[in-house]
Amino acid sequence: MRFMAIVKASEQSEAGVMPSETELTAMGSYNDELVKAGVMLAGEGLHPSRKGARVTHTATGSTVTDGPFTETKELIAGFWLLQAKDWDEALEWVKRAPRPDEGGEDFVIELRQVFEAEDFGAEYTPELREQEARQRAEMEFRQS
Repeated sequence: MRFMAIVKASEQSEAGVMPSETELTAMGSYNDELVKAGVMLAGEGLHPSRKGARVTHTATGSTVTDGPFTETKELIAGFWLLQAKDWDEALEWVKRAPRPDEGGEDFVIELRQVFEAEDFGAEYTPELREQEARQRAEMEFRQS
């Protein structure tokens, strides 16, 4: 099962405050544990929303809204894509993430399960499964 561990933004991350060497070292050690356990598939930090945009699609067109965005609690500062045997294992890994330095802001991580092909039922036809397999193969090829 795959899970997305979504690191919520804070006022500090939205202000562009970079982590300390101590925080980066702790995160690096945690990521090492995830990789060695075969749990981490991907993980990245994101720039503040002021460097981003939101694209809203409607039936009549698309609208682009440039950042920054005001609701910090709704924003994402980074993520991990995890592979775990079940929800409990993924949750245990997320609970082990490094905590912020004393006096720092809370470090909130939202855990969500990623849809797998079997979750979509009969609507996910063999043709659609084949299309996804081709896309994944192309992505892997381009990353190598």
